[in-house]
Amino acid sequence: MLPTPDPKRRPLATRERGWAKAFARGLNSAGISPDVVSIMSLVFAVGAAAALWASGRSGGAARALELLAAAALIQLRLLCNMLDGMVAVEGGHATPHGELFNDMPDRFADLAILVGAGYSLTAFAWGSTLGWIAGVLAVLTAYARVLGASMGARHYFIGPMAKPQRMAVLTVACVLSAFEPVVGWRGQIVALALAIVAVGSLVTLIRRTLCIVAEVDAR
Repeated sequence: MLPTPDPKRRPLATRERGWAKAFARGLNSAGISPDVVSIMSLVFAVGAAAALWASGRSGGAARALELLAAAALIQLRLLCNMLDGMVAVEGGHATPHGELFNDMPDRFADLAILVGAGYSLTAFAWGSTLGWIAGVLAVLTAYARVLGASMGARHYFIGPMAKPQRMAVLTVACVLSAFEPVVGWRGQIVALALAIVAVGSLVTLIRRTLCIVAEVDAR
């Protein structure tokens, strides 16, 4: 019997993939709790932030490897974000405090990666500021969603710059940035990615807020 869809969970088609289910079964068999998986997502995010920060102070092959490492670590963060819910819900290991461990590390992870990307922009005086702006706006999109749910509204995961989209933009930017020396650039791609995330997050924040207001007022 299939589990009832959880309105608190982000809809992800990848949960139905065979490899995802196999990963979740492996974690369950190993006795790894969803809380541990959630914490690991933050560990990978901090690793990505450190790699991004280091890339702003490196050159040549070292910089390229750091950027590619950041891209891989961002994807590992997202993998953990998916697997913790699968272990908790499909694996039957949900706990009363699970939502706290599921959501709070995500907020720190978003901030770490986006701010780390900002501090990688050593060629621009405003780089770190852009990173902080993108990070704060990203956290506010999640804050609006959770606040709305506390008021009895649905969890709105709408974008255009929800978490998967933010991380996709940063991942692509990291990979492309590894090849920036070919055109004589250094940081322009990550800067553009942060600007896209910041503007998209602002639009997402407004859209989610309007949806919550409409739903609550319609009662």
